[in-house]
Amino acid sequence: MAAKRRKKAQTTKIQPKRARNLSPGTVAYTGKKTTTVTELDIIDYSLDTYDRFETNNIEDVFKYEDSTRITWINVNGLSNTEDIITLGNHFELHPLIQEDIVSTNQRPKIDEYEEYLYIVFKMLHYDEEHLTIEHISMVVGQDYVLTLQEAEGDVFGDLRERLEHGKGRIRGAGADYLMFAILDAVVDNYFTVIEFLSNKVELLEDKLFDDKEDSNITEEIQELKKEILKIRRAVLPLREVINRLEKIETPLIQERTNKYIRDLYDHIIQVNESVEIYRDMIWGLMDMYMTTISNKMNEVMKVLTIMASIFIPLTFMAGIYGMNFDHMPELHFRYGYYYLWGAMIVVFIGMLWYFKRKRWL
Repeated sequence: MAAKRRKKAQTTKIQPKRARNLSPGTVAYTGKKTTTVTELDIIDYSLDTYDRFETNNIEDVFKYEDSTRITWINVNGLSNTEDIITLGNHFELHPLIQEDIVSTNQRPKIDEYEEYLYIVFKMLHYDEEHLTIEHISMVVGQDYVLTLQEAEGDVFGDLRERLEHGKGRIRGAGADYLMFAILDAVVDNYFTVIEFLSNKVELLEDKLFDDKEDSNITEEIQELKKEILKIRRAVLPLREVINRLEKIETPLIQERTNKYIRDLYDHIIQVNESVEIYRDMIWGLMDMYMTTISNKMNEVMKVLTIMASIFIPLTFMAGIYGMNFDHMPELHFRYGYYYLWGAMIVVFIGMLWYFKRKRWL
């Protein structure tokens, strides 16, 4: 019987989230954002020309293969794995890369291949007050950049506007500078996320010191803890990615672009430092809340103790003269009742003065 119980326990053991009995290189989407069609936004440009094309047909990408200009292909929708496989085979992406593209649990990283670089990172933004984390893959070739994201909507609006109007140096640079510009847009948006998080922390701190009771404040602190952990998990590994990108030796990245990558590394350092600061602050919010509750309880106990201390001698005096003995000395005083009241009032005022002098009131 014991052997059967052990066997049953082994069969009901919790399996890791990634263990699905699939062979390496199997393209299976692990996210939650499903789309019916795959949307492609293609921007083909040079210093003097600009062309933008939107389509739902993967094969429309193939005509840009022999383009002498820089091509940015942005793919929205990873749930249609057949389209991802078709696109990956066209660009001769390794099967493990195709697997990582649709695996939203993949941490930020960089892989170097002979013909291209593969970079994984996370795009963060707040949808109203809810944190959204989107998995993005980027393939950087000699004259193209391929970005693949889970759903429509990103932080590249300003970058597309710069490309369209020829602002800055991006139209005259290569695919490596476009790679930098995409990463720079993502990191800049991290600052916006950190600022939004800072406002939430400040509002929560104000609630902690507010006199009004809020039964949901512990839940808000826990939610904020979860948010900062998600942000840290998404942002911290990107520091290693950019650091390696700066030091990597590949003909795909020109020397002049390395200067911008070093500046990008400084920005991601600032983001990580801010995340760690707010992480410590959020961790201290619960201690602060418990300290506030304890202080309020101490104030209540202080008032109750003072009231009890004042009325103890008065109760003692009333108890003595409430005894039913015939031969009490003061029992037949004509003004004994008033004398007792006077004594009780004097004791009451004296104890108030004593507590005030001790600064207990």
